Amino acid sequence: MHHITILAVGRLKEKYLAEGAAEYLKRLSAYARVAVEEVNDESFPESLSLLEREKAKEKEGARLLKRLRQATYLIALDLQGARYSSGEMAAVFDKLALEGKGDITFVIGGSLGLPQTVLGKADLRLSFSSLTFPHQLIRIILLEQIFRWFKISRGEPYHK
Repeated sequence: MHHITILAVGRLKEKYLAEGAAEYLKRLSAYARVAVEEVNDESFPESLSLLEREKAKEKEGARLLKRLRQATYLIALDLQGARYSSGEMAAVFDKLALEGKGDITFVIGGSLGLPQTVLGKADLRLSFSSLTFPHQLIRIILLEQIFRWFKISRGEPYHK
């Protein structure tokens, strides 16, 4: 059985997002052990210099790195990452399972993204779109996609 961790910067503050995440976590419990771990995000004013933005990302990144398990397969959500269809990602999950890599961690950065210190440790950098999504919403999208990947892998129907 897969052990999946979603390691995210920040908390789901809106009730509807927390409810959406809880629903997909409940659905996923039939397929894998899935846990969500959150680290604090940095508070900062809207007008940051490039250097200040990088410092804030590095602080968030340090918190993320402290939470990584040694042998986990790390997938970083990154706008510059590779793009896969849902079917292709289901195949990636299947391949990882065959290779004995059932411990998978997805990492989601905060509103500034992920620093190079985290991206450089990733086994896979994954992009869902060239569109930009709020980091809180991408967590729900990720949970839904993981659920979809399991359904595809098992040949089970998925509602449209």
